[in-house]
Amino acid sequence: MEKNIKLLIEYDGTNYHGWQKQPNELTIQQTIEEAIYSITKEKVILSGSGRTDSRVHAYGQVANFHTNSNIPDGNFKYALNSILPKDISIKESSQVESEFHSRYDAIGKEYKYIIYNDKIRSSIIRNYSYHVAYDLDFMNMKKAINEFVGTHDFRAFMFSKSQVQNTIRTIKEATIEKNDKMIEVTLRGNGFLYNMVRIITGTLVDIGRGKIDFKDINYIIESKKRENAGHTAPPQGLYLNKVFY
Repeated sequence: MEKNIKLLIEYDGTNYHGWQKQPNELTIQQTIEEAIYSITKEKVILSGSGRTDSRVHAYGQVANFHTNSNIPDGNFKYALNSILPKDISIKESSQVESEFHSRYDAIGKEYKYIIYNDKIRSSIIRNYSYHVAYDLDFMNMKKAINEFVGTHDFRAFMFSKSQVQNTIRTIKEATIEKNDKMIEVTLRGNGFLYNMVRIITGTLVDIGRGKIDFKDINYIIESKKRENAGHTAPPQGLYLNKVFY
């Protein structure tokens, strides 16, 4: 009997060309699909909750696939982890309703972004954070982030060539915390546009540097113009933290 298996996945995206399977590129989706084939001899389609770009990481990506395998649902994580590369881990595996879809049933996501703020770069966490060498006014960044909370048209914080028509999203929680040289931005919402978290983070960095006034966030949102927002922060500081259902 066919089963629908849900996976909770953690991965280091450094060596991958993002989540989505692509010709002639190493991706997370392809790597896990090949591992599933190795243990079930079935060619499956692994549906993820959403795409992550090249070098972006995840603590809590969710995906599902259908299988006729008689492997107990809770054992898939052990079987897959035994053959997956060490930069991909299946944290949980469980059987869900046949209609469940990891993308279409998701009602929200939480992302984290890590900034390493020091004049000297770090060799250890260079693939897991955005190195900003400039002095940053953290208090202005903290004041600015509150303005993103709520339902807004976030077109100004979307990749300019994106073809998405509906650019209204709701951010339910937005926080920024500083611990010594590490700054952590957390955004939780019902959905995010392409590059939205990275552009919000880049805007916060530009505010910290004094290039943008923190009081201008509402103006930037209302303008719906990408050129009014800040730069796009690089991918390696971004983490898909949780998916909500």
